[in-house]
Amino acid sequence: MVTHLESLTEENLRLGLMELASRDRDFARILDIFGHPPLWSREAGFPTLLRIILEQQVSLAAARAVFNRLCGIIVPLTPDNFLTFNDVQLKEIGFSRQKIVYGRALANAITCGQLDLDRLETLDETTIRTELKRIKGIGDWTVDIYLLMALQRPDVFPKGDLALAIALQKIKGWTYRPTPEELEAIAETWRPWRAVAARILWHYYLESPKKAAT
Repeated sequence: MVTHLESLTEENLRLGLMELASRDRDFARILDIFGHPPLWSREAGFPTLLRIILEQQVSLAAARAVFNRLCGIIVPLTPDNFLTFNDVQLKEIGFSRQKIVYGRALANAITCGQLDLDRLETLDETTIRTELKRIKGIGDWTVDIYLLMALQRPDVFPKGDLALAIALQKIKGWTYRPTPEELEAIAETWRPWRAVAARILWHYYLESPKKAAT
């Protein structure tokens, strides 16, 4: 049984994929057509959490462009260094007014000792969620992505992720797109591998347009 503190690895990712494929024929078909999804890991810490904030409600490509410009200008990208940049400089990089507020809130929480990201890695998911959501601009989706990609928790599912809803609708051939609440209920059947199920759905979402174009 997977514990809530065990991290996903390439080895247990394969175990999770096999288990989910045995439970869901649509997952088995996706894995047969597109192969196994990547582990998709990111380094835990301030830069990754800031990048996830940038990804809120925008395309990944747009967020990546802003983040790459940021990393090219603020070296190293630490909370202290981030706070030395003013609104005009951050807007020139591509930050919206709202994302400037959120980025500063995160950086300030770390520099003043309110948030310890190293300590966070050792905590259970409920506590992590509570700690992170105290920061302005961090909601459940941001926490879910950080847990899933940076901390590699195996049983996290970002119910508010649009790509997951679209992928599941297409895989199942539904005429409607599931709501976040419906997604959450469906994902219960994928425990204790919900983060692996999310990777299967993302893999399908990203790869199926490429397959159709060939």
